[in-house]
Amino acid sequence: MQIISTMRPLSKYHPQKWNLFKKPSSQISPMLFFVYLLIVSLDVIESQFLVNTLPGFDGDLPFTLETGYIGVGEPDDVQLFYYFIESQGNPKEDPLMLWLTGGPGCSALSGLLFEIGPFTFDYAKSTLEKPILEINPYSWTKAASIIFLDQPAGSGFSYARSPHAYTTNDALSTKHAYSFLKKWLVDHPKFLNHALYLGGDSYMGIVLPMIVQEIYNGNKVKEEIKINLKGYILGNPLTDTSGNYNARIPFAHRMALLSDAIYKSANENCHGDYLNVAPNNGCCLHELIVLDKCIGHIYKPQILEPYCDTTNSLKSDLFRRALRAFDYTSVNILGLPQVQKQGCRDDNYIYSSAWANSRDVREALHISEEFSDIEWVRCNETLFFEYGEEAISYTHNVLSTVDYHRRFADKNCRALIYSGDHDMVVPY
Repeated sequence: MQIISTMRPLSKYHPQKWNLFKKPSSQISPMLFFVYLLIVSLDVIESQFLVNTLPGFDGDLPFTLETGYIGVGEPDDVQLFYYFIESQGNPKEDPLMLWLTGGPGCSALSGLLFEIGPFTFDYAKSTLEKPILEINPYSWTKAASIIFLDQPAGSGFSYARSPHAYTTNDALSTKHAYSFLKKWLVDHPKFLNHALYLGGDSYMGIVLPMIVQEIYNGNKVKEEIKINLKGYILGNPLTDTSGNYNARIPFAHRMALLSDAIYKSANENCHGDYLNVAPNNGCCLHELIVLDKCIGHIYKPQILEPYCDTTNSLKSDLFRRALRAFDYTSVNILGLPQVQKQGCRDDNYIYSSAWANSRDVREALHISEEFSDIEWVRCNETLFFEYGEEAISYTHNVLSTVDYHRRFADKNCRALIYSGDHDMVVPY
């Protein structure tokens, strides 16, 4: 199938680099000149394309999809890739949302395909050679325009132009996302006055509240633009590192995965702390072994789903001192002869890797040629946080965001925090 994707013409708000410093015409309106100056101060967006068709979908897309890169950091070393889907309801009045997927290091395409986006895979018809897309009737884009952002660098199709720029942490990731948002709004001035909501899940419970704070700080000191922030949404969010981890044991007890006797013994010997165990606390270490035997083979992201030992999923053990969100890396996907169906959620994830690594898909999405030799993975393992282990690329340097939520209470900020009751990775 021939892929037709047209480059969006540069708007009057997006002048070419070569004429940025020409004297403005006297015919330019004050508002247009103001936006013009903002573009000069914030730099120019790297690329911006309208995507009319996608491999695996029959016909033209029934919604507006834009993709592009925006450079952040110094000197724009980090190239953040985004998917923007305009509201299918009333795009002139519906709110704008920036959606961030957890991990850290999981692609925005995961949130788009498997969570809240307008299309997903037709599993009954898909093969690894030809994944088929279908419309998601429950997409949030029916009520909002949504930017799905690959962040930080190393997530999805986002990348860095220098090796050191791949090294990041919670605070730096926050600043990059905030910088991205300001630049995107400057390049899309018709959305400047729209109500803005931030949304995310899992590990974004750490980063997203910090971005909210950055926006409030920027508005207070009257930075380049004022962002019309109205609230934020978090699903199954990590909020406090030790509290989240230690909550898994009482959760397992409440859900009848641990007997009263085992839970009581573990709680007494470990004093409710299963994360920071003293080496000389032999009783608690013994309890961890017992607990692992009880719940070590339960599928922790959704305890009612089967635990599958598949060759295409990254296994995670509760007591490896690893804090992982519902975010596993698919590996060697294209080398699999077929999907081994076991009723596992990971069976469905492999289609995303086959699809995103297709040359036709990359051409349709206008993925940068600088990314051409890099394999797309749903979640980048090198960005995961491993408690007690030296960070590879991502340092978990903010342990709790509880105080952020407290501070937002007096800012007339709407908040929705929802948490499923079958998730043992980030328990309710």
